[in-house]
Amino acid sequence: MVIVTFLPRVLPLSILGNKELPERVVLWLSFIPAAVLSALLAPSILLKNGSIYLSLDNTALIAFFPTLFVAYRTKNIFYTVSGGLIFYFILMLIF
Repeated sequence: MVIVTFLPRVLPLSILGNKELPERVVLWLSFIPAAVLSALLAPSILLKNGSIYLSLDNTALIAFFPTLFVAYRTKNIFYTVSGGLIFYFILMLIF
């Protein structure tokens, strides 16, 4: 079991450790964090009980838009997460 989890982590580092990656690969790799974060957040924002929930009662969806604005303006993860939590909790108090 150790080999199964250890080899996929060590082999790329040992093979590519001293080599410069092509610019296209570096660009492609730069999109992975945003794609993973989107894949994690989209279901929690858009789904309720396994179906799409687009409603004004969906506080997570409503809080998403001001949070997106904070992320765009500040480009700071701390401000984005803090703002998102504040927006969400305010909406929870209102609704």
